[in-house]
Amino acid sequence: MVDVNSYRRKEKLLEPTWLMPALDITIAFLSFIIAYVARYDWELIRPLGDPSFRLGFEPYIPYAIIYIVWLLVTYSGVGLYRPMRGRPLMDEIYALLNGVTNATVLLMAMSFILQPLVFSRLMMIYVAIFSLLAMVLARVLRRVVYARLRARGIGIQRTLVVGGGEVGLMVMRNMLGRKELGFQPVGYIADDVEQTDIGRLKALGTLDKLKRVLRDERVDVVVITLPWAQRDLIMQLLKVCRKANVEVNLVPDVFELNLRQVQIDQLEGIPLLRVTGDIPFKTSNRLVKRIIDLLLTIISAPLWLILVGLTALAIKIEGVGPILYGQMRVGENGKPFKIYKFRTMVPDADKLHAQLVKDSGQDMRHPKLKDDPRITPLGGFLRQTSLDELPQLWNVLKGDMSLVGPRPPTPNEVELYEPWHMQRLQVKPGMTGLWQVRGRSEVPFEEMCLLDIYYIENWSMQMDAQILMLTIPRVLLRQGAH
Repeated sequence: MVDVNSYRRKEKLLEPTWLMPALDITIAFLSFIIAYVARYDWELIRPLGDPSFRLGFEPYIPYAIIYIVWLLVTYSGVGLYRPMRGRPLMDEIYALLNGVTNATVLLMAMSFILQPLVFSRLMMIYVAIFSLLAMVLARVLRRVVYARLRARGIGIQRTLVVGGGEVGLMVMRNMLGRKELGFQPVGYIADDVEQTDIGRLKALGTLDKLKRVLRDERVDVVVITLPWAQRDLIMQLLKVCRKANVEVNLVPDVFELNLRQVQIDQLEGIPLLRVTGDIPFKTSNRLVKRIIDLLLTIISAPLWLILVGLTALAIKIEGVGPILYGQMRVGENGKPFKIYKFRTMVPDADKLHAQLVKDSGQDMRHPKLKDDPRITPLGGFLRQTSLDELPQLWNVLKGDMSLVGPRPPTPNEVELYEPWHMQRLQVKPGMTGLWQVRGRSEVPFEEMCLLDIYYIENWSMQMDAQILMLTIPRVLLRQGAH
């Protein structure tokens, strides 16, 4: 995303610009004090030997000042103090490590040239370790605090997407998938006369309505996803945003590609975007994901087998009917498979399904009926706690499903899909997913599709672990299920 600074509104920062530099200064100076105590009082790793080598802290103050100045110059030069949402944590850690390493080498070189009477190289190592660990911890805590504040609506920016094509959809699903970044998409505008809402993302009209939309929707940020061939139109839109004092971001055409497929090189200052072809769900990643599914399912078997037995007994006691319910679903690459659940409805409930959905006005592609008359009293409890889905662990063991992935649709639902919806069928469906932790049954179908595609494009083992951990409280608190 390319920032257009001349058309920016002052961002709703959650912290003053001086805070992180001041924090780094404090950490660096305290690291010198702690390192001094560790070396001269605690005598860690190696004893002092000759007591005459012990001096006060004052001789190290000039070195501390040089160390701090070097860090501030380095970190400012690489943009570490500029607000940049979405910057990977590893990029920040690398910048911190690079600055600390260079500053430490500088102090070592100075001691070699100046030959001071007393200078502890081991103490400089302590300084580097203490300051690096503390600065990394500060960044991690900062991210946690930011995420929690933005989850409560503090520091978010109301965002309008200009363009409803594939790039616009990618921007919207990334905003939905990374809510901790603070973007709240209010909807989109496009040139197409026929526009439809995408879940809770509203179609707000055509491009000539931009000025009115900015005012009515109280927009803070505009993200333009139009092709560069429409640069004259883009410049007109920029002028409208500038008059409204709204921040503008541009997404170049190349980002129709998956962002993970693009690497940036330089040719004497000329940026080169190299398409690598790497995708998150390559064969090795699929194998790792499969191994983890099997290990977690087998290791947790003593717990879920007990729950399966108790649930089956309760269903049997409740009344007449089968314990398990099987239904055809569509899996990876459109392959059909039979999914298993505990029965939560009265016998022959499927015969009433079509009429109930029609009467309710629900989206046929993802119907979720509230107060469904077919659900038994026990079935309502099983659905709220997701205990009805325990038999799907058999589907996981068979390889039809994964623990984490898109929701498996029925063949009738897939028949109603638009072409872009089919992207969610590129991987194995899951028992839980981003749609689960973002609201379960409350998430509209097209918003669920955006979240599923974001998951596919950005998959990692860390993401799977986060989704599994977030699913537990959602299920225990019975949030968003019916």
